[in-house]
Amino acid sequence: MSSTQQLLAARPVALSRWRPPRWHPHLHGSELVWAIAFVLPYALLFVGFAAYPIAYGLWMGSEPSLYLDLLTAPHYAEAALNTALFAGFGTNLMMFLALLLSGFFMRGRWWIKALLPLCMLPWAVPAIPAYVSFHWMLIGEYGFADSLLSALFDIDGPNWFNDRWLALACDIAAYVWKWLPFWLLIFLAGRMAIPEDLYEAADIDGATGFRRFIHITVPLLTNLYLICTALCTIWVIGDFTAADLVSGGAPALSTEVLATLSIHYAFDFGQPERGVAVALSALPVLIPIVIILIRRIETRQVQL
Repeated sequence: MSSTQQLLAARPVALSRWRPPRWHPHLHGSELVWAIAFVLPYALLFVGFAAYPIAYGLWMGSEPSLYLDLLTAPHYAEAALNTALFAGFGTNLMMFLALLLSGFFMRGRWWIKALLPLCMLPWAVPAIPAYVSFHWMLIGEYGFADSLLSALFDIDGPNWFNDRWLALACDIAAYVWKWLPFWLLIFLAGRMAIPEDLYEAADIDGATGFRRFIHITVPLLTNLYLICTALCTIWVIGDFTAADLVSGGAPALSTEVLATLSIHYAFDFGQPERGVAVALSALPVLIPIVIILIRRIETRQVQL
């Protein structure tokens, strides 16, 4: 038998003996006991505080009649529109301002660097006292805003919470003021990751600051910008503190968002099923955003 025939005859045996490498070998004895002991508490916490509440909420909101009732329920349409304005206008305004301010804080002057810690203060303050303070600055003629207008320009300020659109604007402004520093830091880190060689080459070619921003900064930060926008939109849709603590739904619950309306139905009106249905009605918007966010992270790996 030739050597070639021997190799062909031995190939099935070799293939039958081949096994894929064990990246995670099986545990035995005390190693298995310790592994279970470490994993079991986290598994119980996940089931008790994540899986079970989510499953129970989905079961409470599984009745189709609940969603039909929401179409004629008071304040639901207004809350859905307010949530869309919060997530659409507020999120994009905050991201755009954060991107522009990150360029301002990239300058090397000492007074600009000194301003950065001051700009972080709204984010460092806890949300509840920050929003309550924002509310009291706008409340009535004794609020800080109206008092300032009266002292500087001798005019009477508006009743901030007596008009729906003005009150909603106050809610959005408070949310942007609170969370803008967080996204500013992210975009600032993204700008720092851009190689300086690109900007030096643009300077040699005679590119101005605006052209450098359009042709270098924007393309390299597009992926980061889209991911941050999607993530912020998810958080905004589930946030209730700004609308609840700044305007309190005034006037006449016209500035409610889906999160606050859900809480009112569940705890104030004694209708927990309808409250869950209000919260779950945002899933058709949230699920596509989550899928897009995961795919962009997987394909681009959050790289500049």
